[in-house]
Amino acid sequence: MSALAELGGLGKKAPARGKGGPEGSRGRRLTTAKDNRAAFIFLAPWIVGLVCITVGPMLMSLYLAFTDYNLIQDPNFIGADNFTRMLGDQRFWNSLGVTLTYVVIGVPLQLGLALLVALALDKGLKGLAFYRSVFYLPSLLGSSVAVAILWKQMFGTSGLVNQLLAFFGIHGPGWISDPSTALGSIILLHVWTFGSPMIIFLAGLRQIPTMYYEAAAVDGAGRFTRFAKITLPLLSPIIFFNLVLQIIGAFQSFTQAFIVSGGTGGPSDSTMFFTLYLYQRGFGQFDMGYASAMAWVLLIIVGAFTAINFYASRFWVFYDD
Repeated sequence: MSALAELGGLGKKAPARGKGGPEGSRGRRLTTAKDNRAAFIFLAPWIVGLVCITVGPMLMSLYLAFTDYNLIQDPNFIGADNFTRMLGDQRFWNSLGVTLTYVVIGVPLQLGLALLVALALDKGLKGLAFYRSVFYLPSLLGSSVAVAILWKQMFGTSGLVNQLLAFFGIHGPGWISDPSTALGSIILLHVWTFGSPMIIFLAGLRQIPTMYYEAAAVDGAGRFTRFAKITLPLLSPIIFFNLVLQIIGAFQSFTQAFIVSGGTGGPSDSTMFFTLYLYQRGFGQFDMGYASAMAWVLLIIVGAFTAINFYASRFWVFYDD
């Protein structure tokens, strides 16, 4: 029997060392530890930058929002006084209204123009790469100081726009100096920088299968029907993506208003953006505590708009899955 038992044991495999045994588990733990160590080493510069450049200043500004701080003396804790002062600050509410007008009008116009241009370029236009670069160029320059100065010169009393109108016998107003048109000129500058969302729209249009359009054409669907029933639903995730990014960017607009108005937010505070008023309170009046409180109010507003967009997206954004 012992001989048969020994023969029977010949067919069994010995436990593999390094796989299921204790030594194998220890080897896997050592490998995982080495991988984690390497990952932390590569992530260390990003983590240091996140803590020192983003998280640290944010926490400091949150503390300063509850203080009276003039950049010279030590911060003096005053509780929520900065936030309560905003309720009676007419310029604060005016700047918020100007910014909301800029976002509500400028963002839809910009996205609409970007989508129209993307639809035109998606028709197999010759020299597509050239036109795509030309239309994208304003997005690279739109937030620069040079373009803002150029825009101010174009829409000045004797600027290029009024010179063109005078050629047709039309006397143009001072677009920048008139409170009724100053904000509109800045909104027009924002709409002009439609290149970035246009490129994203164009990439999304290229991902829509042509068989959908062919099947709809066979069924007798017209261009508008194909656009409404095929293009818009399948492009809705891209529209949502652009909408969220552009709203966040529009709330943070500063350079255009600062240059066009000369840093005053005029005329009659018609171009007093929220960020511009924040800058004036913090670095003009050295009321850094109040400015920090305004920054956190802006963060809350942007977060609220983003949350509303994400909630509303479930009713109009279509995903393939």
